[in-house]
Amino acid sequence: MNTPSTNLPARRATAAHPVGALRGLVLVAAATALSGCTLIPGVSGSFMRDESRVELPVTQGGEQVPATVSITPITAELIIQHFKASQASGDSRFRTGNAGGQTATRGDNTAPDPGLTHQDYRLGPGDIINVIVWDHPEITIPAGSYRSAEQSGTLVADDGTIFFPYAGVVKVAGLTPREVRELLAKRLAKVIENVQLDVRIVSFRSKRVYLVGEVAKPGLLAIDDIRMTLVEAVNRAGGITEHADHGNVLLTRNGETYRVDLQALYEEGDTSQNVLLQPGDIVNVLDRSRNKVFVLGEVQRPGSMVMNKRRTTLAEALADAGFVNQVTSDPAWVYVMRSDNGTSELFHLNARTPDALLLAESFPLLPRDVVYVDVAPVARWNRVVSNILPTSQMLNFTSDVRYPLFGGRQ
Repeated sequence: MNTPSTNLPARRATAAHPVGALRGLVLVAAATALSGCTLIPGVSGSFMRDESRVELPVTQGGEQVPATVSITPITAELIIQHFKASQASGDSRFRTGNAGGQTATRGDNTAPDPGLTHQDYRLGPGDIINVIVWDHPEITIPAGSYRSAEQSGTLVADDGTIFFPYAGVVKVAGLTPREVRELLAKRLAKVIENVQLDVRIVSFRSKRVYLVGEVAKPGLLAIDDIRMTLVEAVNRAGGITEHADHGNVLLTRNGETYRVDLQALYEEGDTSQNVLLQPGDIVNVLDRSRNKVFVLGEVQRPGSMVMNKRRTTLAEALADAGFVNQVTSDPAWVYVMRSDNGTSELFHLNARTPDALLLAESFPLLPRDVVYVDVAPVARWNRVVSNILPTSQMLNFTSDVRYPLFGGRQ
């Protein structure tokens, strides 16, 4: 009869054993989290000390392949190297990559050169010319107070011809006003002695360019006898708006698209960007909504910010984000991640001391760059503890509960 009472302590020890086992598991989980960082919540760059953790697209041998990317420290030597490269290319901003060719690409420092030269205006269907034959008003339609020059002029028909008295039907499409004058003078010489005439264009309607995007007055622009360069077209359209991307203007011609950098023209005097437009060209002034940099990680205000004329340094981006979080950040590991022209680059800045911010001020960012400030080790530890503590408290509470139905045993 006393046997159950003598075995009672052993039973209690057996009942309490699972609780101790669970506590042991919690300790093992905490140790695993601290050693492997696999259970730590949030994003951490602790594995990115020498190279990228994951494979990124890179260009090798002219082809894109996935590979890990080495991390380049942002040092004074790197800043000097980039400065010399930008001086050699004539660009005051830091750029990388090669020319995109037919599409607009970020970091393209090669101006589009469609091989254009200035030419005299050549007539086409829809143009209106005015032919004046001196001393023969009977074949010259005068422009009076009730008739404009366009109304009294001669329209070039759809087939590129005009009709003029004593000259008949004349093919003028593709000819300059000087060539038309010589042709008409030759034909009129058969009926008029010592003929003298002049040919003037009174309405330019056959050749047009199209301006769209961030300009004050988008629409059609007629090409006249004044050179229609890109700057001329933009000025005729009322100029670009405040939301325009000065460095990313697309010129589409004959199915190919070129990137024109107006900012290089306005600020650096690169006249090669002021291309001469041709009939049918489409000029698209893009907005700057894609000119963003992303500041993430342990900063006061993480998010994206639009660059002003593509001029933002690493120091400016950090300042606009409220700088690093003084409680949770590790300023020794500030990353700049860049993917451009099919390749990826990673940079690292050790900003633990304030003077390192001078390097950040000398490091320009490119659109779509990602800036990441890593979390401090103590903050990672606090995150683990904050997740384990509720479980530990629950286990401690259940281990102290007595159950009356079982004689107060735990």
